[in-house]
Amino acid sequence: MSRAHIKSDLYRELAIKNELGVEGVAADPAIFKHLSLGGDYQEQVHLCFEMDHETHEGFDLPTGYETPGGLRISFNWDRKSDYEIVYDSGQYVLTHRKKELFPVEFEKRPKFYSQRASDGTPFSRIGSFAHGGTISIAYSNECSLKEKGQDCLFCNINATKDTYSELEGIKWKNPKQIGEAVAAAYKLDGARHTNITGGFVPERREVDYYIDVAEAIQEHTGLQDFNGTAVIGAPLDLGIIERYKEAGFRTLAMNLEMWDTNFYNAILPGKVAECGGREHWIKALEYAAKVFGKGKVRSGFVAGIEPKKATLEGVEYLASIGVLSLTGAWIPNPGSALEGHRTPRAEWHLDMAYKSHEIFKKYGFTYNDYFDIAPSPNFLIHDLFAIDEELLPVFTANESVEEAI
Repeated sequence: MSRAHIKSDLYRELAIKNELGVEGVAADPAIFKHLSLGGDYQEQVHLCFEMDHETHEGFDLPTGYETPGGLRISFNWDRKSDYEIVYDSGQYVLTHRKKELFPVEFEKRPKFYSQRASDGTPFSRIGSFAHGGTISIAYSNECSLKEKGQDCLFCNINATKDTYSELEGIKWKNPKQIGEAVAAAYKLDGARHTNITGGFVPERREVDYYIDVAEAIQEHTGLQDFNGTAVIGAPLDLGIIERYKEAGFRTLAMNLEMWDTNFYNAILPGKVAECGGREHWIKALEYAAKVFGKGKVRSGFVAGIEPKKATLEGVEYLASIGVLSLTGAWIPNPGSALEGHRTPRAEWHLDMAYKSHEIFKKYGFTYNDYFDIAPSPNFLIHDLFAIDEELLPVFTANESVEEAI
């Protein structure tokens, strides 16, 4: 098969993946009795957010699966979706309006999940593994903005804690636990990137904690450069940013979320009150780009709340100063203030991904740049880079077939 045909098939699969991200996927939870969730297959653990479109207390759901071409799809449960995973004759199958699309093989449970920290805490309750090579740590599963009535309107971190924290045994993670978990994920599952995030905490406490975490990861992995991303609030004292680089983090993230000033003020009351507002946040990103360098800083946009033109203006400006952006689809997930609202249609979000990717290419960014800054290697932008740069296994497999012929 020609490379052009392979890419054409992958772009079609990408469109399906995008629709599944926006619309979710239905499934009768009873079908997963045939799947060894928490044994052979990876189960969802709510370390930070509920990403399904409804809560599911009392039963496990899988994390994800792949398209035939190797694009990874997150399992986002929604009983109202036209997409459904069914169990038929011993095989899970993805369908759309009852029409079969392709067989589904769910993600295997990472090896380090079955191990524990030295204090007995299961590693699965410390860090989540994204197949493709990233371990993501949510050191805190709550945000202090709740106490002040200043939660970001799209965010459900505190609601997720209220729903799952006791049920799943999720607690604050200390640096030693994190160091041990990251070392195990690197050794046993081939992880190559660590993303560390959490809810808002006081600025001084945040930087000291992150420094302790970096030292613990370095100690337990034996790596000075462990390819870590520190996700922080924009500090009022910009000089603090340098301390994160000195501590050993390769990249830094400060999520702006909205570009339009009015949307920013309305949707992000806590970031206005606690972090100097939009203009200061942008100054912090500009400062961080100078400290860390091109492609070593990221910001996130919750794409779909403000007009597309505004978000793309933000993506363009940040890329021009060396900062990459996340533009994943906003999903009004359970527990957020915007629960029950409607995100734009799938086509809107797919166009956002394509346009963002073109901006990133324009400024010379690559797949590896995006891998090093993202909390998961499975965003649509990753896929577009991987298709463009022919990094997916399907390209290598095709070469082997051609050589055999």
